[in-house]
Amino acid sequence: MNVVDRLTMLLSRIDGYGEIRYAFSKSFTMELRNSVPVTVNPVDMVGGSIRILMPGYGWGFAVFNSLDDIERSLIDAIDSSRAVVPEEPIELVEVEPVVAEVIQDVDDDFREHSLQDKFDMLKEYDEIGAAVDDRIIQRVLRYSDLHNREYLLTTEGARIVTETADCVLRTSFRARAADIVQSSHRSYASRNSFTDLTNKQDIVEETARKAAQLLDAKSVNGGVYPVVLDTNLAGVFIHEAFGHLSEADHIEENPQAQEMMKLGRKFGPEFLNVFDDGRVMPEIRGTISYDDEGVPAQRTYLIEKGVLVGRLHSRQTAGKLSEKPTGNARIQDFRYPPIVRMTNTAIEAGPHPAKNIFDGIEEGVYAIDAYGGQTQLENFSFSAGHGYMIRDGKVAELVRDVVLQGNLFETLANIDKIGDDFVWDKSGGYCGKGGQRVPTAEGSPHVKINNVIIAGK
Repeated sequence: MNVVDRLTMLLSRIDGYGEIRYAFSKSFTMELRNSVPVTVNPVDMVGGSIRILMPGYGWGFAVFNSLDDIERSLIDAIDSSRAVVPEEPIELVEVEPVVAEVIQDVDDDFREHSLQDKFDMLKEYDEIGAAVDDRIIQRVLRYSDLHNREYLLTTEGARIVTETADCVLRTSFRARAADIVQSSHRSYASRNSFTDLTNKQDIVEETARKAAQLLDAKSVNGGVYPVVLDTNLAGVFIHEAFGHLSEADHIEENPQAQEMMKLGRKFGPEFLNVFDDGRVMPEIRGTISYDDEGVPAQRTYLIEKGVLVGRLHSRQTAGKLSEKPTGNARIQDFRYPPIVRMTNTAIEAGPHPAKNIFDGIEEGVYAIDAYGGQTQLENFSFSAGHGYMIRDGKVAELVRDVVLQGNLFETLANIDKIGDDFVWDKSGGYCGKGGQRVPTAEGSPHVKINNVIIAGK
């Protein structure tokens, strides 16, 4: 009896809604620090999970590491479902069961490259970084890859087999002069070619050089400025500050969020359009064919012509809020139950020529790359990787310690221009939530925003 037949037979014993997931994954990680390998870590993982919703009860969930344990896990999942009595019945929006096999195309399979090939690539990049400036005190080069084959079957008749691949290069350089320490980092991901990662010499050199250049840059003076976000930072901003607020599992549990994210509320100018799309291009990191409840991925507009028009859903949150599912229930791997997550989130290209995005700015800040940040409901604080002053409509001197702060809704309302130069970020991005990390991507053109608080020197 093959895997699918065995899982199908088990599903027939569930009196309620049930999902069974079974997966095989193979991953590899290597990290060099100042030319020394500190991590060489191949991992093979096999296992699955059962998620059950018994009528009138809550969710039950159990993980198994072998098909020999699946009978016990079924009983555990049923028992845990019956142990939870929700205040309101859980209703799942109906969807058409999908039967599909999705195999990702791979042009240059990283599994066919030796450990030595991967070490040689990192060693070359380490040497490039070391040669840039003798003030660079730490060089971290990290390579990782993952291949995963997964079966998802449901009591409603869904039968989906998915095979995915992914490899990522991460570079980080730290420079020091006296008591000043500055860092710069970049990553690049490919879902279909190891060779995509072997020709990034220019990017590695540029990243190392930026860490050294920041030692000589002055801290930006704190104040309120017109700010231009580059495509990378604008994408991360819309993901972190707005995308998470659009995830409906957060909204359904929070009356304040429900009021804040009421559909029809005007958020920005008519040329502001924000969407999440899991199906854009196979090579974009957050792209999926189906979410982890078997719902087809789709484009969901969150803001259209400046107005809030949608949010991201699982089948449960869509049922709770009487809306349509959007294909945004996702997992890190079989050890976790699905939760609402973004896929590829973006600000759509605007009407303003990017070449004129700095026009009319007497003094402002050009903020580049995202270094880190935090959000609390509508309030945010983001550190840019670095920035430049804008003077008389021109990009001027390099500055560091660029931190953007403010209220999301005020900031969206203050958007003055959205460029016509939309790009998807192809870095190795992850999004963390609920103890899980999933691959995501962001896209945006350049965005000009008035009256942004910069917490610098």
